[in-house]
Amino acid sequence: MERVNVVYVLLYDHSEERILMVKNKGMDSSYYTLPGGAVEIGETLEDAAIREVIEETGLSVELDGVLAVSEAFLEQRGHHAIFFTFRGKVVGGKINIMYPEEIEEVTWMNAEEALKYASLSTEGNELVNRNSTIPYVLRGKVIHKN
Repeated sequence: MERVNVVYVLLYDHSEERILMVKNKGMDSSYYTLPGGAVEIGETLEDAAIREVIEETGLSVELDGVLAVSEAFLEQRGHHAIFFTFRGKVVGGKINIMYPEEIEEVTWMNAEEALKYASLSTEGNELVNRNSTIPYVLRGKVIHKN
């Protein structure tokens, strides 16, 4: 199985009652997720999260830390996926689907309903309610000398 890093971003509206969700076109049926996607080679988790939100929604975001880390074995794709879910806030742009062949809809969904699709687990949902995050730290390039 190939190891794949995937980033998602949890974004609330101004009232903090709705969460931004994207409806992805799947092989068999469409499904909702938080905006996000695979990290590209040479890309940081943070850069990937910001890029994916722009590509999927047209919105610019700032990230406020990591909300959750989880993993899954996606056997149909042959992937061992590690999911990094950031908390963020919208700082610009307007909703625009840039890849209609992948994204069917971008919508602000009632938070309770959205969290059912967010795949954060019960513990993750509790962290959302407490506004708790851990910092994301890019340590740069590390060279070990013998």
